[in-house]
Amino acid sequence: MPIILAKLFNKKVVIVMVGSAIKECSLSQDTYLRFVRILSSICLSLADKIIIYSSNLIQEWDLKSYQQKIIIAHRHYLDFDIFTVTTPLPARPPLVGYIGRLSGEKGVSQFAQALPAILSDRQDIRVLIGGNGQLKEAIESSLQEEGVTARVDLPGWISHDELPEYLNQLRLLILPSYTEGLPNIMLEAMACGTPVLATPVGAIPDVIIDGKTGFIMEDNSPECIAENVVRALNSPDLKQIAENGRRFVEEHFTFERVVERWKEVLEEI
Repeated sequence: MPIILAKLFNKKVVIVMVGSAIKECSLSQDTYLRFVRILSSICLSLADKIIIYSSNLIQEWDLKSYQQKIIIAHRHYLDFDIFTVTTPLPARPPLVGYIGRLSGEKGVSQFAQALPAILSDRQDIRVLIGGNGQLKEAIESSLQEEGVTARVDLPGWISHDELPEYLNQLRLLILPSYTEGLPNIMLEAMACGTPVLATPVGAIPDVIIDGKTGFIMEDNSPECIAENVVRALNSPDLKQIAENGRRFVEEHFTFERVVERWKEVLEEI
């Protein structure tokens, strides 16, 4: 309704897409998918401009028919006084983990299913799964069935103020998502000198170059996750990759860079 009213009053409509409702509904098999698809199509058709984080999302979110309206820009910036390295990577315990919403589109169930293989390969590793969501009980049950509960910490929701402390404990952050825009937790981890292993979805490939600024896995099957966690942890360049990742976000995700880009966007609109 707000978009229709804006068009009736001859106002420009700009939609900033931070995610795809259609993609998320289809992954969760939501019964309202058809309704969401219709509403999304109407809104995008009426928009004068559509702003997304990466050109990769045009195909991933099925936006090809709106390509002439699309502008690429992100709104992400970091406070590098807060998200910084307080514990050097070599001094951290052998802890790997996931931090985020415990929901289907995040692939966290697949990560939980990969843990028996990961933990059997490395007897020294512990795991952190931080967050709340609809899959929490299912994940807890899965860990109990696999007999790995003793080596997995489930602290629940982690506040934004606590994130730097948690990220500075991890040797590797795993993001096995089916769909993403540009995940904040990835950037925050990299700023804290924590290497990230992620699926190549959304704007992630714009930030993570495999073996240089982080690690990319082909998909989020449990087998693929386990294989790539071991690959990343055994990488002789892990410390250098972490440093490269931090330098990348320091250069590209400052407040000044975001302001400069959005000034260009507003002038274009």
